[in-house]
Amino acid sequence: MFTTSNLRSVMQLAWQFVKRNGLTMSEALKTAWRNVKLQMEMKKGIVKFYFQKVDGSIREAYGTLNENFLPESKGSERKQNDTVQAYFDTEVQEYRCFKKANLAA
Repeated sequence: MFTTSNLRSVMQLAWQFVKRNGLTMSEALKTAWRNVKLQMEMKKGIVKFYFQKVDGSIREAYGTLNENFLPESKGSERKQNDTVQAYFDTEVQEYRCFKKANLAA
């Protein structure tokens, strides 16, 4: 179920893609929806997804944001970056991130 805050997140993310990455509004909305849906699924459990790495190759990842799978935090708080999505990689048991604009279909 999508709430008003989810729709707001989609539009903000889409405008960010248009401004920073030069995507058309259509491409930006598709990518923004994929990001929001992925984030919602990762909060439920482990999800398989793909993204383009900086070198151009496609990476297959298994990640989660579900509290049941996350390790105990060490207390270091990082500054939030709106252009990347952090996730817990269940294959290597470490935190990873990818650029939201590079999420593959």
